[in-house]
Amino acid sequence: MTQQTASPEMLAASESMRRLVDAVGSVVVGQAGMVERLLIGLLTGGHVLLEGVPGLAKTLTVSALAGALDGTFSRIQFTPDLLPADLIGTLIFSPQTGEFSTRKGPVFANIVLADEINRAPAKVQSALLEAMQERSVTIGDETHPLPKPFLVLATQNPIEQEGTYPLPEAQVDRFMLKLSVGYPSKEEEREIVRRMASTKPNMTVDPVVSLDDIMRARELVDAVFVDEKIHDYAVEIVHTTREPGDLAGPGGTPLARLIEFGASPRATIALVLASKAHAFLQGREFVTPSDIKSIGPDVLRHRIIISYEAEAEGIASDDIVRAVLDNCPVP
Repeated sequence: MTQQTASPEMLAASESMRRLVDAVGSVVVGQAGMVERLLIGLLTGGHVLLEGVPGLAKTLTVSALAGALDGTFSRIQFTPDLLPADLIGTLIFSPQTGEFSTRKGPVFANIVLADEINRAPAKVQSALLEAMQERSVTIGDETHPLPKPFLVLATQNPIEQEGTYPLPEAQVDRFMLKLSVGYPSKEEEREIVRRMASTKPNMTVDPVVSLDDIMRARELVDAVFVDEKIHDYAVEIVHTTREPGDLAGPGGTPLARLIEFGASPRATIALVLASKAHAFLQGREFVTPSDIKSIGPDVLRHRIIISYEAEAEGIASDDIVRAVLDNCPVP
């Protein structure tokens, strides 16, 4: 994170973010891009979905980030036999009083790690919808607000693996960002071995940032300036996923034949908001087209439904997003 034309308030907030990054880096090797995206989710209140094969430190990174925050943290292991009440809580009857009392579930936390979220069936996954969108949970006939800030960070294995269920489109769309987590480099893996090849590896992080610091940083993100041309650029990108016209996609195939459904207006909102947080982390108080292009793949990859023809040709949503970003004129 660099400081460019930054106000004193932004300098102080950037220092808090640096402390977070350093704390996570004391446990997790590499994965700088994933950590930055998790910070963007934290700064905007946007939930984040991390996809990658097992063993890439997805869970460890989220746990380290939560440990560096002076807030509450819940880790929920999603399994095929998980029930909605195991997430949100339930009503408990007391024979002594003859009344029901509310027992809140683990979703009542500042940071909720939904580990291997796609190993539970759709009924359980859908139990998170109200929490993720409304920041509240209904148990019985009473609605309970969730703590502030509230953030769901979910991990999932690729759907090609055994024992996974595809997430419902409505739930996937609730995630501001979907990150594709890759393998570390050789140098990073050597450092991972040096740190972790022990019976007692260091996997704990002490709190370094308060929740008040995060809420103040969110106010600064809201104040980041977005020019109307940037708004138009974001709208054009998302609109192109719905009506690509005669634009060519990967391999020269028309984009219109590769996209079944384009992104919704929620994607446009997420694209601008995430770009504001990205600019903030770079020490800027204004958004540039480079912020949009940098965060665009993570905002759009899970919001574009590819066609059967795209699947048959081995074209992924990432390829389509890249083609859209390459074809939209930069202001």
